[in-house]
Amino acid sequence: MITLNQLNSLSDQEAFSKLEQCCVSKTWVNKMLQSRPFSSENELIETAASIWYNHCSIDDFKEAFTGHPKIGNIDSLKEKFAHTSAWAGNEQSKVSEASLDVIEALAKANEDYENKYGYIFIVSASGKSAEEMLAIINARLDHKPDDEIYVAMNEQHKITAIRLAKLIESVPQNANLTSHLTTHALDTSIGIPASHMLIALKGLRDNQWKPMSIGITNNDGRISDVLPPGRFLIPGIYTMTFNTGNYYKNNNQNGFYPEASIQFEVTDGSHYHIPLLINPFGYSTYRGS
Repeated sequence: MITLNQLNSLSDQEAFSKLEQCCVSKTWVNKMLQSRPFSSENELIETAASIWYNHCSIDDFKEAFTGHPKIGNIDSLKEKFAHTSAWAGNEQSKVSEASLDVIEALAKANEDYENKYGYIFIVSASGKSAEEMLAIINARLDHKPDDEIYVAMNEQHKITAIRLAKLIESVPQNANLTSHLTTHALDTSIGIPASHMLIALKGLRDNQWKPMSIGITNNDGRISDVLPPGRFLIPGIYTMTFNTGNYYKNNNQNGFYPEASIQFEVTDGSHYHIPLLINPFGYSTYRGS
């Protein structure tokens, strides 16, 4: 780890090498270099997001994807990106806990994904089990290629932000690393969090609803990283869709609603929390905090 002052003081060549550990897109790294010095950890995180979303192209996204191994295949990048492989291995540590059947299904889904989209499956894997990643990739395989790239680029920047927090020692303490949007689901029929429920965020692009992010609730029924740190939704109408049908199927129950879609309006940069209270025959929501 280094300090923010050290990052500001390094030569361009040295700083390039450090930042490339977080994202291998040359456009992103070079514009981060041009943005130095950073006056605070928040400025670092906000600038990283601004460059990614406002100055990088689809080609830059795809270049960044090459800095990651396929899920479950850590060795593939040891030679090409040796300085990122250790972090990648740690981020995917839960994959080793999965059964052989799940690993094989995940490998097949990764192959199908790469064949369909032309790049490897990118997901912020920290804290996710292989079963959860399998559910996410299967949902994302339903996307059109022109839509999936925008989901993948959001996941890429989640990873970049995680790695910036690993690179700069003061970032976890001093930067705002929360998502602009969070969610949780509670199963009111049994009074416990609705864990392992797929949730999709959609926004309007070209006057059509387009996927932006797909996550899965943790054991507390929450998704805390719907969006990467520093990424703010522009004012407008968005939809969050909860896959309640699969949730009840996986829990050997019958539910009346196959999904619950909640539209909400973003008006500013304040935090938005969209919860769902669900039972097999009804649901409700409210703006949380």
